[in-house]
Amino acid sequence: MDLFDLDETSPEKNSAPAPNAPLAYRMAPATLDEYIGQDHIIGEGKLLKRAVEADRITSLILYGPPGTGKTALARVIANRTKAHFEWLNAAVAGIEDLRKVIQSAKARRLNGVRTVLFLDEIHRFNKLQQDVLLPDVEEGVITLIAATVENPFFYVNSALISRSQVFELKPLSEASLLKILDAAVHDKERGLGNLNVVIDDDAVRHIARMSDGDARKALSALELAALTTQPGADGILHITLSTAEDSIQKKAVVYDKKGDQHYDTISAFIKSMRGSDPDAAVYYLAKMLYAGEDPRFIARRIVICASEDVGNADPMALVVATSALRAIEFVGMPEARIPLAQAAIYISVAPKSNACYRAIESAMDDIKNEETMEVPDHLKDSSYKGAKKLGHGEGYKYPHDYGGHVEQQYMKEKRSYYKP
Repeated sequence: MDLFDLDETSPEKNSAPAPNAPLAYRMAPATLDEYIGQDHIIGEGKLLKRAVEADRITSLILYGPPGTGKTALARVIANRTKAHFEWLNAAVAGIEDLRKVIQSAKARRLNGVRTVLFLDEIHRFNKLQQDVLLPDVEEGVITLIAATVENPFFYVNSALISRSQVFELKPLSEASLLKILDAAVHDKERGLGNLNVVIDDDAVRHIARMSDGDARKALSALELAALTTQPGADGILHITLSTAEDSIQKKAVVYDKKGDQHYDTISAFIKSMRGSDPDAAVYYLAKMLYAGEDPRFIARRIVICASEDVGNADPMALVVATSALRAIEFVGMPEARIPLAQAAIYISVAPKSNACYRAIESAMDDIKNEETMEVPDHLKDSSYKGAKKLGHGEGYKYPHDYGGHVEQQYMKEKRSYYKP
């Protein structure tokens, strides 16, 4: 589920959350005015905001990390629209649940009532389950609002994507998180306003910074800090930096080993080494290791980069990279982070040449697309009995007999691949 998770059994619009519900749930925005962040899609004058205000929502796919407001935005739309709103979570719903919603929507449509279906975690549905939605989304029987933490272009059927607008939600800025936390501290109806909470500036900033753009994580940490702090003699519940640090502990880096963060981060890591920026390379290396990436995977990418981007401009780059790979197997983590950093920095500052990479790519292209050239007879193996009768090896010039180099034909047709 996403920020401000909702009950999956079609909650009533504008219904007040239970007082014992988690703070993140209680502080869910009910209106556009309460919605904080994502100005690039829901800011003043933006298409999505205009569509919500005019109640002219078309099918949407909301995509972004946890805690960025996907479900919150769906709740705002539910409160705003005159259409009937249904809620399903793909983690627990199946095809029969979808069919029930669709059948009800068809009956409702006869009475002129539109149906909007919010489907959370759509990436959990397989292709067959997603296909069930297609005809009714296309015909307008239902308006689909789907939410996912995964890249929809990888996990959602292209046919559904073509019938929807895709909006990417970004990790919330520290400024947005500070606004959300401040609202929670002072809100007397849904937040902590009745607890007489005072939180130090450095404490609230620490929570915002360590939440890594996740509002649910920030609000959960704030709630934990408030519930575990005893009020003073003056009745004030004082949250200090120390309390905030205990409440949020180690931050969880947004990093899916099989999703966007995996590929985007390793891409940035390689491009930083290629671009001769050791600081950026070490940063992305640290991010991957912190998030639990397999160090062997990282080392293999360093080895490839050493040949592809440094090559013979500094052959020691490959030696250092392969040594780092061996060191991982020998010493293991966490110490293996040091040779990994050494290799990444070495390659970052080494002179660059992709001549070897371009050479093999060009040769592979010729092999794939052109007639394969036969090996010249004088280069063919002549070690077996009868080879001489075929003319194999005849006329071959042994380079060492000529001081290490001799001109002779090595290909039927001269090609140029290696251009240092």
